[in-house]
Amino acid sequence: MNTRVLLTGATGFVGRQILKALLGRGADVSVVTRHKSLEGATAIRTDDCFAEPRVWWAQVCADIDMVIHAAWYTEPGQYLSSARNLDCLAGTLRLAQGARDAGVRRIVGVGTCFEYDLSRGVLSIDTPLNPETQYAAAKAATFQVLSKWSENAGVSFLWTRLFFLYGEREDPRRLVPYLHERLAAGERAELTSGTQVRDFLDVEVAGKMIADAAMSDREGPMNICSGNPVTVRAIAESIADQYGRRDLLCFGTRPKNLIDPPHVVGIP
Repeated sequence: MNTRVLLTGATGFVGRQILKALLGRGADVSVVTRHKSLEGATAIRTDDCFAEPRVWWAQVCADIDMVIHAAWYTEPGQYLSSARNLDCLAGTLRLAQGARDAGVRRIVGVGTCFEYDLSRGVLSIDTPLNPETQYAAAKAATFQVLSKWSENAGVSFLWTRLFFLYGEREDPRRLVPYLHERLAAGERAELTSGTQVRDFLDVEVAGKMIADAAMSDREGPMNICSGNPVTVRAIAESIADQYGRRDLLCFGTRPKNLIDPPHVVGIP
């Protein structure tokens, strides 16, 4: 029998790639969504999954083997300090309780590398947590609560931490699509110095990594990363080379973010 998976956030940047990977593995997928339908999956409609009560989750999780929870509030420019992170935290805990009530055996969550103490630079799953934003703190709290809760509830729990993703359907305000847009139009791209070192990974690869790990017996925290340190400057230059227009890269014309960590690389 195929694994029966309930996926949240299936229309999001990461969630749609998780869905694609799950369907590619032959999983029987139901998605909790505001949309009417998604090809290949059974749609369960809700206006706000974070507002649903525990009993609602117990009902929609009937006959489900595993929940993969990729939904969260991620509006660019807003999500890091938004009070809606508290709603996401509370709603996620109700989801977990309802799933357990329905007999779900495994829950997989999606966190962030920003839960870690970023001053360490190179981040393993053993790196201490030290979230500095409401978003990261809510994610870290979700991980810590569900880690302890799952032990007593008899639920297998996996927490996947995302690093710096790019790729299909990325928000145009982010670095990679911004560079493509400017360079394709023959316009200058204003950038910081570009010396920041990051761990970049294609979102399609990340989605497959999450789906593969979810379908395994792995538990606890897991880094979804490449493990390869690359400067922002190198990424920008590689994109500019696709257009033959390195001359349009204007490094140092955008002010440096003083709270931006200089080095963030994961250990897979």
